[in-house]
Amino acid sequence: MLTIARSIAQLRQHLATSQRPAFVPTMGNLHAGHIQLIQQARPLGDCTVASIFVNRLQFLPHEDFDSYPRTWEADCAQLEAAGCDVVFAPRETDLYPQPQTVKVQADPALGDILEGEFRPGFFTGVSTVVMKLFSSVFAGKAQGVAVFGKKDYQQLMVIRQMVTQFALPIEVIGADTCRAEDGLALSSRNGYLSESERAEALQLSLALRALGCDALAAADALAQHLPALEAMAMQGLRLRGWQPDYLTVRRRHDLQTPQAGDPLVVLGAAKLGTTRLIDNFEI
Repeated sequence: MLTIARSIAQLRQHLATSQRPAFVPTMGNLHAGHIQLIQQARPLGDCTVASIFVNRLQFLPHEDFDSYPRTWEADCAQLEAAGCDVVFAPRETDLYPQPQTVKVQADPALGDILEGEFRPGFFTGVSTVVMKLFSSVFAGKAQGVAVFGKKDYQQLMVIRQMVTQFALPIEVIGADTCRAEDGLALSSRNGYLSESERAEALQLSLALRALGCDALAAADALAQHLPALEAMAMQGLRLRGWQPDYLTVRRRHDLQTPQAGDPLVVLGAAKLGTTRLIDNFEI
C-alpha cells in the first residue's frame, strides 16, 4: 500500500526502519519513463521512495512553472501499481519554509554550458532541490541509492558531481531513456505537442542520430570537422521550422569538446512551436 508523506518529518518517520532507501525524484505528471525508473530502483534498496514536487527554483520567469501539469491522483495510481512504497509530496512551504538563500551551484565548467547556457540558473535550482530532497530521504542513513534518467544527461552528471564532491553516501544510477515505439524520448512536456507537432517531434532524435553517425565517420579528424557537422544539423532542423538551441557532440565524462578516442555523447535541445524538447544518445 502506498504511503504518502506531506512533510519532511512524516517522511523520516516512514523511513525510520529503512537502511537503504531507493529514491526517484520527479516533478509529477508521470509517464512510462518515470515508472521504469521506479521499477529499476525497487530491487536496489529496502524501501522505494518517489518524490513529487514542482520546483520553482529551476524555472526561469518566462517558463511554465504555473502551467506545468499536476496530475496527482493519476501519479499516485501509477506509483502504487509499480510497487512504490512511499511518495514524498511536500508543499512548497514544507520544503522551503523560508526563502532559500543558501543554494548549491554546479561547477560552471559543467553547469553553465548547454542547458545551463540557455536556461541560466537552472542547475542551481536543480542542485539545490536535489540536495534538499537527498537530506530529507537519506538523513541518518549509512547508504542509499538514487535513480535518474539519462534523458536529462547533463543533469545526471551535475548530480553525480555534487554527490562526489560532498561525499554523500548515495549511489547515483543512470537509467536509459524510455522511448515511444517510434523512438521519441518520453517527456512530460510531450503533452504540450499538437498532433502534427507530435509527428514532427521525432526529427530531433533523427537529427541527433545522424549527427552522431557523421561524427563517428569523421573520428580521425573530429575536432576539425565537428563545427561544420553541428552547424549542418542545426540548419536541417531550422529548415523544418524548429528553433534549435544546440545540437552537439561532447565527450561523455565532462561534456567538454571531445578529443580523439573519447567516448562520445550527442545532445540536443530545440523548440518545436512553443514546446522545448531535449534528447541525447551515447555513441
